[in-house]
Amino acid sequence: MKHITIIEDDTGLNNGIVLALKREGYAFRQLYRLGEFNEAEQTDLIILDINLPDGSGFDLLREIRRTSDTPVIILTANDLETDEVTGLELGADDYITKPFSLMVLRARIDKVLRKDRRREAGVYSSGGYRFDFERMEFSVNETAVELSKTEQKLLKILVQNKERTLTREMLVDRIWTDGAEYVDENALSVTVGRLRRKLGAADVIQTVYGIGYVWREK
Repeated sequence: MKHITIIEDDTGLNNGIVLALKREGYAFRQLYRLGEFNEAEQTDLIILDINLPDGSGFDLLREIRRTSDTPVIILTANDLETDEVTGLELGADDYITKPFSLMVLRARIDKVLRKDRRREAGVYSSGGYRFDFERMEFSVNETAVELSKTEQKLLKILVQNKERTLTREMLVDRIWTDGAEYVDENALSVTVGRLRRKLGAADVIQTVYGIGYVWREK
């Protein structure tokens, strides 16, 4: 059963979403403020309003993306193009403006969850690259490539977040999870450099100066 967290202060709309989707077999957690959200609680999808009583949903989205790939659909009355661009750049998987059709919302949710299931399958195949993370088999244009465990971790995070800029801090936190108190700040740069050489991906693993890295195929 998929768990959906709704963060929407309009009680009627919050309840309406649950009523519209309850036949789909989802379990729901209904929240009305940013402060009620707990990242430690398991969820498969977050439906997030932007204008909430205790702050901006953009701030929460930014925090979520520092540590999690959980799909997020923004649901908001903000229909400015700049707001939509901001949401997508921060890592939202979709952006829906109010008013909206519950049928459309259902379809968008299904699409996002299908994409997430494919991502969880553990195989990435695109542009001559084929990465099977479960079997730890990696190839470029059908030529096998050997990767270290650290390189595999980095590669998996990058391709799972394709087109999404990931900060250096987030990458370090998620790659070096062995409890080490200190990781040389150059370790990430060295790992990125090795991965680029092995995959011939100098133009795919792109540096976003002052921020981090992004996997972006042309």
